[in-house]
This record gives sequence, structure tokens and C-alpha cells, in this order.
Amino acid sequence: MGLSGLDIYKQLPKKNCGECGPPTCLAFAMSLAAGKAALDACPYVSDEARENLASAAAPPIRLLKVGAGETAVEMGDETVIFRHEKTFVNPTGIFIEVGDDLSDEDVKAKLEQIKGLVFERVGMEYAIDGLALRNVSGDAKRFLEVAKAAQALGKPLVLIAEQAVLSEAAPALADDKPLLYAATAENFEAMTELAQKCDCPLAVRGEGLDQTAELAKKIAGLGHKDLILDTGNRDLPQAISDLTQIRRHALKKFRPLGYPAMAFTTADDPEEEMVEATALIAKYAGLLVVKADQVSQLLPLLSWRQNLYTDPQKPIQVKAGVYEVGEVTPESPVYVTTNFSLTYYSVEGEVQASKIPSYIIAVDTEGTSVLTAWAAGKLTSEAVAEMLEKEGMGDKVNEKRIVLPGHVAVLSGKLKELSGWDVMVGPREASGIPSFAKSKFA
Repeated sequence: MGLSGLDIYKQLPKKNCGECGPPTCLAFAMSLAAGKAALDACPYVSDEARENLASAAAPPIRLLKVGAGETAVEMGDETVIFRHEKTFVNPTGIFIEVGDDLSDEDVKAKLEQIKGLVFERVGMEYAIDGLALRNVSGDAKRFLEVAKAAQALGKPLVLIAEQAVLSEAAPALADDKPLLYAATAENFEAMTELAQKCDCPLAVRGEGLDQTAELAKKIAGLGHKDLILDTGNRDLPQAISDLTQIRRHALKKFRPLGYPAMAFTTADDPEEEMVEATALIAKYAGLLVVKADQVSQLLPLLSWRQNLYTDPQKPIQVKAGVYEVGEVTPESPVYVTTNFSLTYYSVEGEVQASKIPSYIIAVDTEGTSVLTAWAAGKLTSEAVAEMLEKEGMGDKVNEKRIVLPGHVAVLSGKLKELSGWDVMVGPREASGIPSFAKSKFA
């Protein structure tokens, strides 16, 4: 277990300067012990104390990278069990399984299909993180051929094969830092040596939680700590229990389980598989291997992941400012909305549907919706008038007319007085924009 707050406090400078964030060294020590602070935040800690406290200062869940360069997937480095306590940091890496028993033509088609799995939603791009290549053929040469074809996608790889096959294939792929799957009780020494030789992350697969922890401890003792854990349980309730226990023990600084964990879906039915996948993502899988490769399956899954890993205290926002929809002219109308992403993109979509080029002013409401922003005093006549002036909207249009959301019609009088613009009250819901625009501006 990690050091207690008092153990850490004894080695701090005890200046109580507050420069680290907490007001006292004792409070800082308690935060450090809980994994909610970094030792580097203290500018006065001695080198000797830094060395002694290295274990306590280390994150409870080791950060692991699979892949190389900008496409590398990070997992681990989490500090809370519940999302609302702080936030979850590194979204679950979703990897699609591909077997090497497919023909060259089928491999090419599969990779092309996966390449096209990129989606845009509320201004954000969603994509599959990587490929999990499984050695079904038993042939190391074939496995390497498929892996090299997959490299062309530029996505991180998980190499799933027996130790003998990995020993032949991994060195040729080592520059891309694939995850080697897996070290077991029977082969962990050879697999650790291979992972060290290739400088690649290593999956540790035990038979249950206890053996997985013991294996991880042995491998770390051999000097390799870039690990991800798999307890080997594929029954969904047991897999969720194992993932939860790994997270709980890791946050208590139980070092043998202080690594991210991975999971596999097993259901053959696509709908059942997505139920499994959503549950495993919610319950702390750092990396998830799925068989699904259809848009209808993956888009909802990626949306769910994005929602889960969005900071609940910081809504998704667009940059406040003026946006042009279509080929705007001096005759184009001007709409007002907030910079909450869901609100903004709902309005933008309906303005596009109206086929009347328009301006949209996204007021900075700290990412809150129209009614919420108005109730909190963030969407005001003053804020809208200030943006009209700041963005020089009067020089961009011939007719000074602006459309307020119907829910905040109460702002119209004062906005007209402050800005000198004609204020129109638009529909309450974005879906009413096309018919409104055609009746007023067509």
C-alpha cells in the first residue's frame, strides 16, 4: 500500500506557503496520499524527499500508451472511482478485432471499412482507436502480413498470438509500439523479455484477479512496468466485478493492480455485444476489443464513450463568436443562440435546412443552453448587444434585424434599445427555424 498522509507530511518542508494549492503542507500531504495532487506542485521539496516519495507521488493507475506518435492511445492515469468526483481522463480505447485467417481481398475490404469509421457529432470527430489482430491461422508469416497491411491505417495495434508467433512478428512491428497480448503464468518471463527487447507495452492475463495481480508484480519486478491487466474472465458480471476491483484497489495504491485494465466483448448478437461494450466502458475498461464494425453499432457506442468522458462540470462548447451558414450576403438574417454545442449545432442544422444563408451569433454562456443561460444571467440583452458591436455586424448586413430564440423574447425590448437593431422573436424550438425563415426571409 502507499504511504499515509502523515508519512508524506513528515518529509515535506512544512512551510505552509500555499504555493502548491492547498493552504498547508498537511493538506497537501493528504491530497498527495489520495492521488489528487502531484509532488511537483511543491517548489520546496528536497531531492531526498522527492526520491523517498516517488511511490506516493506516482499516479495510482500508471499511464500506458499503445501505439506511437500522434495516434497513440493513452489509458490509465485515472484518480477517481466516480465521474462526478473529478472527471475521467483518458477515454476507453476501442479496438476492432481482425483475424489473420481472412483472405487478402477480405483483409483489404475490412481495413477499408474500418478506415471509413469516422463520424462527426456536435462538432467533434469520433473514430475507432485501433485494431486488435488475432492469430487464428497459427502461421507467424501470415500474421505478420496482415499486421503490416493494418499498419497502413496508421492506427495502434494489439497483437494477439501465442508467444512463439509474437517472438517472430513483434520485432518487425516494434517501431509502432503495439500492445503484445499476453503474458501468462506459463510464459511471463519470455513475454517480458520480448516486450523489453521491443520496448512495447505488455498485456498481463491471469486466471482471476489474484493471479493477475501476482503476475503483474512479478513482471514489474523484472523491470517492465508498461502493463495492462486482463483477469481472463469473459462472463460479463464477473468481468465488471474484476474491472471494478482493479480500479478500487489501484486508487488505494495497491501497486500490483495499479495499471489500466482491458476487456473483450463475447456476444455474437450485435445488439447484445453493444450492451456488453457499454457496460465494460462504464466500468473502467481502459482498452476494449470488439467484433463490431458497422456504423449502426459503433456510432452509438462512441457517443456513449464521449458522454461518459466529458467533464460533467464543463459542458461541451463551441467557441463564442459569429458563424456563417451558407454563402452569406448583406441581406442575410442574423440568429442568436448560445455556445452550448448541442444547442448551437441544432440551430446550425436547421438554418442549413432553411436554405437561406444566415449568420449565427453564439453568445458565450459557458456552455449552457438558452433557458439555463437566461435564468443564470449569462444570456442577456447586454451580452448580445456587445457581440453585435464587437463583431462589427452592422457593417456586414444592410438591414439590421436579429432573431432571438422564442424562449427569451423578454430580452427583445432592451436589446432593441441598446443595439438599435430590429429584434424579431423566432421559434421556441430549433426545428421551427426552416418554416420561420421561409416566411420571413424568402
